[in-house]
Amino acid sequence: MKSGKFIVIEGLEGAGKSSAVAGVKAWLSANGVQEIVCTREPGGTPLAEKMRSIVKDNTDEILSDKAELLLMYAARVQLVETVIKPALARGAYVIGDRHDLSSQAYQGGGRGIDLTLIQQIKGAVLAGFHPDLTLYMDIDPVLGLQRASARGELDRIEQQAIDFFQRTRATYLSLVAQDPHAYVIDASQTLSEVATQIDQQLTELAEQIL
Repeated sequence: MKSGKFIVIEGLEGAGKSSAVAGVKAWLSANGVQEIVCTREPGGTPLAEKMRSIVKDNTDEILSDKAELLLMYAARVQLVETVIKPALARGAYVIGDRHDLSSQAYQGGGRGIDLTLIQQIKGAVLAGFHPDLTLYMDIDPVLGLQRASARGELDRIEQQAIDFFQRTRATYLSLVAQDPHAYVIDASQTLSEVATQIDQQLTELAEQIL
């Protein structure tokens, strides 16, 4: 049986990742993909969702930056091993709302944790597992946070200072530039313009994806 593909949507708050996931799913369906599994990080399994709550929710106890990083990877490994890998093995396509690039950008760039340490953790727990394609939804943090605020109350990470997101964005762009399987989508456009750009990018890569 032909194995499936793992496609990841990355980006800052307010970048329109959910809409992008829906767009990728629609494109895959239109091109004959029968089974599509959508996941999110952190989360995606009952245990991983509990870890997500620890990371996202405001509490009286301050979560240390390294504890946050380790929780991200614990949730990620749980999702990869129990959901993503089995789906790929049976030929399904998996669309992920965030994956490892998020940890490097947010905990590495945003929090300032040494990227070498993050790479060591990644290598130890993911053992070379990586997406077949990453679409990075790029947006200025000011605009992104305006959009996120319009959705409702911001979570613990979304409440960080703007310079945190500036560092995160800069790290994202640097990492994407080094990844031959990652592409930048201009998420500052209208929803219809972004959808068109995603469709065009996927069509250009159709031979690699399908």
